[in-house]
Amino acid sequence: MNKKTNPGLKIICLNRKASFNYFFEDLLEAGIVLKGSEIKSIRDGKVNIAEAYAVEKKGEIVLINSHISPYKQASYSNHYPTDERKLLLNKREINKLIGKMKRDGFTIVPTKMYFKKGKAKIELAVAKGKKQYDKRATKKNRDWNREKSRYIRRSS
Repeated sequence: MNKKTNPGLKIICLNRKASFNYFFEDLLEAGIVLKGSEIKSIRDGKVNIAEAYAVEKKGEIVLINSHISPYKQASYSNHYPTDERKLLLNKREINKLIGKMKRDGFTIVPTKMYFKKGKAKIELAVAKGKKQYDKRATKKNRDWNREKSRYIRRSS
């Protein structure tokens, strides 16, 4: 099962809980405004976006609750780990996202963070929350597929 990956893409972290907790409608890529100590820490891989989400503030999309560990060698110019970070999107994309959040009740969830041509990018999903019975059905299907593949392997 060799997956073809983009050679210019280096994935830093994934948000695996997002696909279990949400139905994705749309995926888009955004840049992220970072300080020097934050980018150093990201290059070390000390990032967590599992509990992160994005909201609108003053006409901009802001990432909240993403955790980037402090960089040890930064001394006094270090950053706060859970700062709000501005996302870089076109005005048209921002307006589209704000409209979906306000009207349709969608939320914006980061799914992965990666480097693309040396720049830190974040993949955002426009998502709707799953109910408890949807999560149970997802888990049931996953378990059934696993059992089915085991059964096929044993029978052949």
